Amino acid sequence: MTEYYTSNSYPSVLELVKSCKMGAAPNIIKGLALGYISCIVPVLCLAATIGFSFDKAGLYGVGIAALGMLGSLPVALTIDGYGPISDNAGGIAEMCGLPSAIRDKTDALDAAGNTTAAIGKGFAIGSACLVGLALFGAFITRIEQETVDILKPVQFCGLLVGAMLPYAFSALTMKAVGDAAEEMMEFIIKDFEAGQKKEADGGTYEPNYDGCISISTKASLRMMILPGVLVLGSPLLAGFLFGPDAVAGLLAGIIVSGVQVAISASNTGGAWDNTKKEIEKQRSAFRKEVQNGTFAGDATAEEARFKELHVAAVIGDTVGDPLKDTSGPAINILIKLSAITSLVFGGYIKNNHIWNN
Repeated sequence: MTEYYTSNSYPSVLELVKSCKMGAAPNIIKGLALGYISCIVPVLCLAATIGFSFDKAGLYGVGIAALGMLGSLPVALTIDGYGPISDNAGGIAEMCGLPSAIRDKTDALDAAGNTTAAIGKGFAIGSACLVGLALFGAFITRIEQETVDILKPVQFCGLLVGAMLPYAFSALTMKAVGDAAEEMMEFIIKDFEAGQKKEADGGTYEPNYDGCISISTKASLRMMILPGVLVLGSPLLAGFLFGPDAVAGLLAGIIVSGVQVAISASNTGGAWDNTKKEIEKQRSAFRKEVQNGTFAGDATAEEARFKELHVAAVIGDTVGDPLKDTSGPAINILIKLSAITSLVFGGYIKNNHIWNN
C-alpha cells in the first residue's frame, strides 16, 4: 500500500502531478488527503494482527507479533538507506558536472528510493504500534491492574490528552525544521550578497558551507530539547498528579493517535517528493525531444508550463520534507519511549501520586 500511494508509477502520485497544473494549493490539499486515506489498509492490517495474536496468546502474542515485525529490521534498514544513497549520488553527479543523462538516471533511482524509504518507515511505525501495546500491557501488569476503563473520567481525560500528544510533538519538530530553515536562508542570502560584493571588487567568492552545517547541527540539538521533555515528562507528570489510571489512558491515546499521524506524514511526504521527481522526468523527456527536433508544439510555452508545474511540486516537496523525514519517523520514538518511561516508573507512580491517593 505504501508503494501504491508514494510511487510515481501508480495513479495516486500521477494525480498529484496533474493537480500541480492549478498551482501549489491543490497539490497540498490532495497530498494531505492521500496521506490520510493511505492509513486505512495498514491500520486494518495492524488491527487484524493484534486481534489474532491477542486471541491466541494474549499480550505475549502481541509481543511476539512485534518481534516478528522487528525481525524484518535488516530488510527495512536496507531499503530505507537506498533512498539517501541515490539522492546523494545525484547531488555528486551534479556537482561534478556530469552529463544530464547521469542525473536523469540518479533521479529515477531517487524516486524509487523515496518509495523504499516510506516502506521502511511503515515497518517502523507498525512495530512501534505493536511494541507500544506490549509495553502498555506490561505497565498495566506493573500497576497490578487487569483492565483500563475509559468510561471513568481520569482514564478518558488521559486518553484525550494522549491522543493530542502526537500532534503537539509533530508541531514542535516541524517548527524546529522551519526555524532552522529560516535561519539558514537568512545566512545564505547575507553570505551570497557579501560574496557578490567581493567579486565586484575583484576578489573570489567561496560559499561559507561550514556556516550552514553549523546552523543545522546546532538546531538539530538545541531544538530537540523540548520534544524530548514532552516525551519523557508527559507520562511522569500525569502519573505524579493523577496516578497510574491517567497514564494508562495517556499511553492508549498516544498509540492510537500516533500510528495514524506517522503513516499519513510519511506517505504524504513521499508522494510529494515523487510528484516533483515525475515532473522533472517529464521535463527532461521534453527537452530531449526539443534537442532532437521531434517536438511539434510551442517549445517556449511548454517550457513555461513545466516551470509552473515544477514550482508547485517543489512547494509540496518542501512541506513534505519535515513530515516524512522528521515528524513522521519521530512519532515512533514518542510511542515507544513514553511507554518505556511509564513502565520503568510504574511502581513508583502507583504508590506516589497526588490525586485520590
